[in-house]
Amino acid sequence: MAALLSVDDAQRRLFGLMPPVAREQAALHDAAGRWTATPLAAMRTQPDRALSAMDGYAIRFADLPGPWTVVGESAAGRPLSQVIGDREAARIFTGAALPDGADTILVQEDGVRDGAQLRLSGDGPGRVGAHVRMAGLDFRTGDPLIDAGMRLTPARVALAAAAGHARLPVRRRLRVAIVATGDELRPAGSPLAPGQLPESNGTMLAALLADLPVDTIDLGILPDRLDALTSAFRAVDADLLITTGGASVGDHDLVRPALKAAGADIDFWRVAIRPGKPMMAGRMRDVIVVGLPGNPVSAFVTAHVFARPLVAHLCGAADPLPRLARAPLADALAANGPRADYMRAVHGPGGVGPAALQDSSMLRTLAAADCLIVRPPHAPAAAAGEMVDILPLA
Repeated sequence: MAALLSVDDAQRRLFGLMPPVAREQAALHDAAGRWTATPLAAMRTQPDRALSAMDGYAIRFADLPGPWTVVGESAAGRPLSQVIGDREAARIFTGAALPDGADTILVQEDGVRDGAQLRLSGDGPGRVGAHVRMAGLDFRTGDPLIDAGMRLTPARVALAAAAGHARLPVRRRLRVAIVATGDELRPAGSPLAPGQLPESNGTMLAALLADLPVDTIDLGILPDRLDALTSAFRAVDADLLITTGGASVGDHDLVRPALKAAGADIDFWRVAIRPGKPMMAGRMRDVIVVGLPGNPVSAFVTAHVFARPLVAHLCGAADPLPRLARAPLADALAANGPRADYMRAVHGPGGVGPAALQDSSMLRTLAAADCLIVRPPHAPAAAAGEMVDILPLA
């Protein structure tokens, strides 16, 4: 039997199945959560002129310690057109344009006003330009702001808007079809006969992809019949098909032969990962196929390690792989075997502690976990307090 594919190699081959999907221009509100298809530069300067960072008075620093004559007012959106001359001041508010001639802000707590007369009552500004946001403090026209392949977080969408963009270059939304297979499965909430189980993987996968720019297509539950599976796979109209179950070597594990019968080329099958070894991937016409195991924890782990990164890659992410963190172990761990191990764990006062039972059918421990401890193949025993890689879970 061929050697198991490493997690790294499986991810590389998965990304090589298809390049990112086509580009489009999307309105700001629709671009949020997607990845930029091209670099983004500033179309304007921010701020476009010097602004006050405090409520107070716009003065000339050279005129300290005053007194001054207040000759006008500058508010946000309503600048004062008058030039500030010798020993003159303008009442000014946060975000307002600094009048010509002024170069410093005297905060209102340091001034006392009697009609149009203003005098210093505190220490006053300590330098020229105090409490002034200079033009271009944030960015200037033409400055590069967001690289291609960066995710448009709320802060980046705000940055793009402030930089003068109303529409952004992104990849189109991905169409993802999800199907569960197995004669034992019934829709959640349905009456169950002996040996039957509620289907949970489809719901879990849809929820796991919900924050990504995808449109999910629920294909429901398919029986363990080669003809039914083959027919359903041939009819799929999506960019990505994710199956769960039927990916192993039993008599009723028919997903792989059904995919082949539907015209799919299986690129790889069986990965050196625990849980989730019988994970597979390939291409069927213009559809990428990812076959995940049926055990719910195995499906969850392989979805995090393979399916979510694949979606990010297809949507144009420059760095689609999940980001690992580091944390101390609360308890000692034995040496690991030949497969990468993703262990359900919980943060506690002493560090991250793995669940006592790691059976791949146990959803309760998965629901309680806030991270997965990632153990490389053949990792040596680790003592309590030793730092390990973890994959945080939302």
